[in-house]
Amino acid sequence: MEHHKHTLVLVRHGQSEDNERELFSGLRDPALTPRGVEEAGTAGATLRTLGYRFDAAFTSRLQRAQHTLALILAALGQSDLPVQADAALNERDYGALAGLNKTEARARFGVEQVRTWRKSHDAVPPGGESLAMTGARLWPFFERTIAPRVRDGACVLVVAHGNSLRSLLMRLDRIDPRHIEEVNIGTAEILVYRGDAASPALTRAAAIAPKMGD
Repeated sequence: MEHHKHTLVLVRHGQSEDNERELFSGLRDPALTPRGVEEAGTAGATLRTLGYRFDAAFTSRLQRAQHTLALILAALGQSDLPVQADAALNERDYGALAGLNKTEARARFGVEQVRTWRKSHDAVPPGGESLAMTGARLWPFFERTIAPRVRDGACVLVVAHGNSLRSLLMRLDRIDPRHIEEVNIGTAEILVYRGDAASPALTRAAAIAPKMGD
């Protein structure tokens, strides 16, 4: 559709088994929960209702994002759309925190230290990545592979992870590193950006939290 040209749609994956258990995931590869499957289907139905048809789709190498994308495309009747999966879109590496329950992590490392590792821009959990490091490997891929498609007029869907998307939003929304701690993206939340052929900048057009059925 004409009004969806030059459009980028970002979606966080649906609830995973680690989300349900409040575990740090990072590069772990848990499956979606039944709720996560429902959230992904609802996101797809929402995009269908809004009239979206995608020209390209990108996701990470992790199954929770890939399954979410597959469910969205199925709801749109676009299961045959070619998908590019790349590790650049993977969740940040949580290192020694991966697999720990958040309560256990706070008991082991301290409440303030865990909060800093989770939310800040530069803090690096032991053996893992900071948000800044996540952005440093994601942004070049975005600029090289995804952004040109949007600038050329395509409607592009990206399904990834809470922190990989937060690192992307820092650039797209020009968020100061001091304020990134306040940014959270819900499971299956949809973020829409629009641009045009004349400018490399993309502007936030909408944030949609799909409503689950009763």
